[in-house]
Amino acid sequence: MYRYDEVDHRIVRERVEQFRNQTQRFLSGELTEDEFRPLRLMNGLYVQRHAPMLRVAIPYGHLASRQLRKLAHIARTYDKNYAHFTTRQNIQFNWPELARVPDILAELAEVEMHAIQTSGNCVRNTTTDAFAGVAQDELLDPRAYCEIIRQWSTLHPEFAFLPRKFKIAVSGSVEDRAATQVHDIGLHVVRNEAGEVGFKVIVGGGLGRTPIVGEVVKEFLPTRHLLTYLDAVLRVYNRFGRRDNKYKARIKILVKAMTVAGFAAKVEDEWQHLKDGPSTLRDVDVAHYASYFTDPAYDVLPSNPPELLEKQAAEPAFARWLERNTRPHKQAGYRSVVLSLKKTGVPPGDITADQMDAAADWADRFGYGELRVAHEQNLILPDVRERDLYEVWQLAKSQGFATPNIGLLTDIICCPGGDFCSLANARSIPVAEAIQTRFDDLDYLFDLGEIDCNFSGCMNACGHHHIGNIGILGVDKNGEEWYQITLGGSQGSHTTIGKVIGPSFAQADVPLAFEKIMTVYLEQRTEGERFIETVRRIGLDPFKERVYAKHH
Repeated sequence: MYRYDEVDHRIVRERVEQFRNQTQRFLSGELTEDEFRPLRLMNGLYVQRHAPMLRVAIPYGHLASRQLRKLAHIARTYDKNYAHFTTRQNIQFNWPELARVPDILAELAEVEMHAIQTSGNCVRNTTTDAFAGVAQDELLDPRAYCEIIRQWSTLHPEFAFLPRKFKIAVSGSVEDRAATQVHDIGLHVVRNEAGEVGFKVIVGGGLGRTPIVGEVVKEFLPTRHLLTYLDAVLRVYNRFGRRDNKYKARIKILVKAMTVAGFAAKVEDEWQHLKDGPSTLRDVDVAHYASYFTDPAYDVLPSNPPELLEKQAAEPAFARWLERNTRPHKQAGYRSVVLSLKKTGVPPGDITADQMDAAADWADRFGYGELRVAHEQNLILPDVRERDLYEVWQLAKSQGFATPNIGLLTDIICCPGGDFCSLANARSIPVAEAIQTRFDDLDYLFDLGEIDCNFSGCMNACGHHHIGNIGILGVDKNGEEWYQITLGGSQGSHTTIGKVIGPSFAQADVPLAFEKIMTVYLEQRTEGERFIETVRRIGLDPFKERVYAKHH
C-alpha cells in the first residue's frame, strides 16, 4: 500500500486546519452559505436531507486494517455506529455534526486519509479493479499508475474549477472490472503488436441524465506519456466544456458535440505542447511508486488442500459460499474473499462499526493487513490462504458478511436514495430490501444465475442503474415516488446501456414486476444461458408483454 511521505502529511494537516478555520467562520456567521459551499465541497462535505454527509476518499479502494479501525472509531464517536461504501470505492458518514467535521478530518489524517476532492467540480477519486495486484488475468498491476494519477490530480491548480466533476477509472486486467467505459476517462491496459504495455484511452463515458458508453480516443498510449496525455484531455475539456448548463457540462456531452474524431484531434493538438515535457514519466518514477505495491511474502502452498475439499463436499452451504464469494488468486494456495454487504434487510453498502473492526482483525489474522472496497459496494480480503477459508466463512457468517449472493440478483448495487440524499426523487433502500426479501430463497437465486441489478434514486445515477442487467430508477410523478425499470444493461469489456421497458411502477409493484421478468427468463432461456444473454437474444417485447399484462 502507498504510504504518505512528509509532503503528503503536511498537505493534509494544513488542509484540516484551513477547513477548521473556515467552518468556525461559517458557524459564527462570518461566511455565508454561498461562500462556504465551495469550501465544504472541496473537503467532501455535503448538506443532505437530515444532516451533513461526509464522503471520505479511499484511493483506488485500498484500505489498511488500521485505517478501517479508524473508520469504525469515527462511526462510533461522531456518527450513528455505521457508514456506507459507495460505487466509487469511497465511504460516507451520514450523520456527522458540522462543528465536529474538522475533528473527523484530523483523525483521518492520523491514518493517512482525507476527504479532499470527493465532491465539487474537480478530479474525483481514481478507481480501479478491487482485485488489482492479485487477479489472475492481470496484464499490469495498475495501482502504481493510480497513485501517480491521484498525486497529479490532487489540488492540481489548473483543474480545481472544471465545468463539472471528473472521474477516472483504470483497469489492468483482461476483464474490465472497473467500469472504465462509463467514466469521463477510462484507461484500459493493453499490449501492442510489439508486446509493449500501454493504455487504451476511452473518453466521454458516463451515466446520469444522459447515459453514454465512452469511445476510444487513443488505441495505444505508451505508459510514459500518461500524465501529459491526461493533461491534454483535461485542458480541452476545461476550455470547451459548457459552463452555462450543468446538465450539459460533462465531458461526454462535449465529445458528442465535437464528435470523437474532432475531440481526439483537439487533444492531439494540445498534447504536442506537452508531450515529452516535464510530466513525462521516467522508469525511475514508475519504479518508485510500484515499490509501494510489492507482493507480500506469500507462503508456498498447494492449491485446493484436502481439508478444503473435505469441507466443501460435507457442507453445501460452505460450497455455495466458496463458489460465489471467493475469487481465484494469482498465487497458488490463496483466494480473495468477498465479504457481502448485501444481507437482506440491510441497506446495500452499509457497514457497522463492529463489522469494520471484525473485518480489520481478519485482514491481520488471515492476510497481510490489507482490504479492498469493490465498486459493487462489498468489502474484500485480497489474500486468504485456502486452508483458512472455512474459518473465515464461519466468522463472516457470525458478523452477517456471508450472504452467498455475489453476482446474483440480490447483490444489488444501490445509492442511499431519498432516505438520505436531498437530490433523490425516490427512496431506494426499502425497494431494494423488498426485492431481496422476495428473492430470499437461495436455491432459486442460484438457479437464476448471474444477474446484475443496479438501483439509483435519481437521474444522477449514483447506483449505475443504466449498466445493470436490470436497472431501477426512482422518478417523481406529481410528488409521488415511482420506479422505472430498464433491461439489457451490462458493464465490463462490452458495456451496454439498458433500455426502459415501459411506464414506471408504484413502489409496491416493483417486486412483482421483477418476479414476472424472472418467469419470462426461466421460460425462455436455453441451457447455460445467462439472463443478459437471454435478453439480448429474445429482445424486450416478451418481458414487456408479461410485466404489463392486464389481470383478468
